Parts: sequence; C-alpha cells; structure tokens
Amino acid sequence: MCRRVRLCLRRTQHKRKPGFLFASLFHFGTIYDALKGKTMPNARKELQISELREIMASSKGAVLTDYRGLTVAEITNLRRKLRDQNAEYHIVKNTLFKIALGDQLTPGLEELLVGPTAIAFFKDEFTAPTKTVLDFVRDSKKQEVLVKGGFFEGKLYNPEQVTAISKLPSREQLIANVVGSINAPISEFVGTLDGILSSFVRTIQAIADQKAEGAA
Repeated sequence: MCRRVRLCLRRTQHKRKPGFLFASLFHFGTIYDALKGKTMPNARKELQISELREIMASSKGAVLTDYRGLTVAEITNLRRKLRDQNAEYHIVKNTLFKIALGDQLTPGLEELLVGPTAIAFFKDEFTAPTKTVLDFVRDSKKQEVLVKGGFFEGKLYNPEQVTAISKLPSREQLIANVVGSINAPISEFVGTLDGILSSFVRTIQAIADQKAEGAA
C-alpha cells in the first residue's frame, strides 16, 4: 500500500509541475508589473521636469494662474491665442515645477505655487501675451480663475503689477507708432515718442510704488 501511495504522489506531482511553473511565472509577472507600475511614474516625472526646464530656458517670462473651473475647450482656446504670440500655457504640478526651478525658486515664488497651477510661458515679448491672459481671466467670469503673479527676467511681480505690465505698449505697437511717425512732421514724431516714453515711465513708477507699499 505504501508503495502505491508513493507512486500516486509522484504521478500527481509530475502532473502538477506545469501548473506550478505557470503559477510561478504568473507570480513573477505580477511582481514585475507591480515594480514597473511603481517605477514608471518616477520616469514620467523626470521627463516632465526636463521638459519644464527646457521651456523655462527658452522663456523670458511667465504668468501663473489658477485654472480651477476652466473647461478643456476654454484652455484649448487660450492656448491657441497664446501660440499666435509665441507663448505656451501649461498645467503644472507644483512639486515638479519647484524641482525644475532649482536655485531659481525664491520664497516669494514658492508662495505662488499653492493649489492648482497653470503657467503661461512667454518666449518673446511679454506685454501682449500677458494682456491675453488677463483678458481671458476677466472674460471667463469665474471667481476661481485668477492670476497668482508673474516673473519676468528674474523679477517677481504680484497680480497688480502684472496688470500694470499688461498695459505697456507691445513691441509691435512701438514699431507701428514709430514707423507711422517717420514721414510725419518732426514735431508729431517727437510728440508720439514722448507719449510712448511717458506711458512707459508712468507704468514703471506705478510698479515701483506698489513695491514700496508692499515693503512698508
């Protein structure tokens, strides 16, 4: 009887070997999938950080916004407008953007990176794109959608200062005004130039006054 039992056990074990092998492979595959699922997001994050650094390296400035309440269609519409002005609008994760900033992350900028954040990056002049963003925020008529602040050429600006910057004449406007005055009498040309410079000085002074009030 014992010999027969041992023989039956051997046959049973022999028949189960393929099943055991499949179970082992399935178990290994599950572990691999779990590990892959754990490591892949890190790789994606590294790619996102690298892309953010490339965007910042080619940008002269940016405006940070809260995009809560915006639909996909509205965001797409804003991106289309900014693209025509050589600017881009990206929804970013605050933690990844902070890493991408590295040594450029200041305490003031870090304070802006709270809650949902979408950033308009300007690769060329920033007056026109800034106005586009502000007009979009105003026209959305959504309280959640707002401008957090901006940074241009290494300097940080609050929402009021960003609004002041948007009122500066764009490069195209400056060129058009100057070119349009070339054939005009010299007195008109000087008057146009004085008007442009006066507007610029008033805006810069307003920004300086706001900074002084904030420091006080």
